[in-house]
Amino acid sequence: MGQVASAASARDIMLAFAEQTGLSTSTKPPRRYLWTDAHAVCNFLSLYRHTGEMVFRDLALMLVDQVHNILGRHRNDDSRSGWISGLSDAEGLARPTAGGLRIGKRLNERRPDEPFNERLEWDRDGQYFHYLTKWMHALCRVGEVTGDPRYYRFATELAKAAHAEFTQAPGGMPHLVWKMSIDLTYPLVPSAGLHDALDAYITYNEIVHCGQVLAADPGASELDAEIRDVATTIEGQRWNTGDPLGIGGLLFDACRVIQLRAAAHLGDQQLAAALVQASTESLVEYASDGGLDNPAEYRLAFRELGLSIGLHAVAKMREVIADKPDLFALGLRQEVDQLQHFSSLRNAIEAFWCSPTNQRVNSWLEHLDINRVMLATSFVPDEFLEI
Repeated sequence: MGQVASAASARDIMLAFAEQTGLSTSTKPPRRYLWTDAHAVCNFLSLYRHTGEMVFRDLALMLVDQVHNILGRHRNDDSRSGWISGLSDAEGLARPTAGGLRIGKRLNERRPDEPFNERLEWDRDGQYFHYLTKWMHALCRVGEVTGDPRYYRFATELAKAAHAEFTQAPGGMPHLVWKMSIDLTYPLVPSAGLHDALDAYITYNEIVHCGQVLAADPGASELDAEIRDVATTIEGQRWNTGDPLGIGGLLFDACRVIQLRAAAHLGDQQLAAALVQASTESLVEYASDGGLDNPAEYRLAFRELGLSIGLHAVAKMREVIADKPDLFALGLRQEVDQLQHFSSLRNAIEAFWCSPTNQRVNSWLEHLDINRVMLATSFVPDEFLEI
């Protein structure tokens, strides 16, 4: 699919998403989900850049406000009400991310005295750290596109709130837990996510960079302590994964690290080299396991589309490196170039999930919003891949 056709498809998907999830119409109740909405914000910004049409900029800003006013507050079926931060209504409006943001799952969270049920936990609300970092990224993009430093401040406050409460130290070994309660008072899933600390380190640095671009950073970064915390956590870690969404995340992270180095924000290129190597090794294994040969009902589109989005980052990395080649070692430049060999995977994934036949299976329909929005991100990935 050509660039013009891809942008046209993304436009159709995102306008339908805005209507069907209650963003652009008052006739449907709002249906907000943090991961999907983070990608959607970036998609609207990409369409605004592509077309110059203010409607897409306006939809991005409306979506941010709606996410904050819905996922920053307690659920309608909760005995509690108001902002999950506990702030007054007026202060919560000014600081909507001070208590984090709910996931937006179908069921209410598990109470502290309720037994753990792994199957039900996937459908229960709470807060995911890796969703919060995606929202921080989306806020940075809105801030830079609009020039409004409020969004930088929202991202900074969200980072500080999340880091403080997700950091747990069972047995004296601190790590970022996978899932916390809606009010961030107790862990729902205490294990650590494979890439959460990595995402934290890169996203916190991206937020600082955003503040510098917007001249909103007060000098010494407000996130210095948090960056030091996660920097020690990620030292010597191995990032390889067999999950296509995880591989896409590695490529996304590598792309951001390379951009931050080019912007003179991160000096050491060892992390970029480690992420590119882990991505390459993971891609080789994934490409050989035959998962993409399975029929649609046995595949999860949003996970595969995460990989497709990540593979679009290869072109962005090559562009950044070509602009400032002296900043990057020859070995890193060569490894990034070699990632082009996997572009056929990206094309195969997009073509497969564009098929009307494959969009009729339950695995597509059960995750319709996230699947459609991430397909649109793969069509217009520009803003999602930018820092």
